[in-house]
Amino acid sequence: MSDTNNLMETLGIVFTHVSENKVEATMPVKRHICQPFGILHGGASIALAESAAGEGSLFLCKENEMPTGVQISCNHISAAKEGDTVNAVANIIHKGTTTHIWNVDIYNSHAKLISSVRVLNMIIKQR
Repeated sequence: MSDTNNLMETLGIVFTHVSENKVEATMPVKRHICQPFGILHGGASIALAESAAGEGSLFLCKENEMPTGVQISCNHISAAKEGDTVNAVANIIHKGTTTHIWNVDIYNSHAKLISSVRVLNMIIKQR
């Protein structure tokens, strides 16, 4: 997504790989996206996962289509600390004509699993 002044820019999300079946993205764990305890806020992890899945679905959409997130399920497994960088790896597990399902695993810089997220995107016609 090339648009600026959006949530991905605010969170510092950078897409490092986008293909038909896989998306990878990074996000720095800065103070403004941490809990008061200095660990990554779960909502920021979910935003990273939805962004990665959305980018993947957008890559798959036809010219007159766009993805919209309709359901997210997330399990937070471990913590990432302020100053770290987290990496999201999104793999498509269902590629239908009206829905895409992505599994997104988020790792810290030491390759430790932080969160595992399932994202359902609906593919809609642009108006």
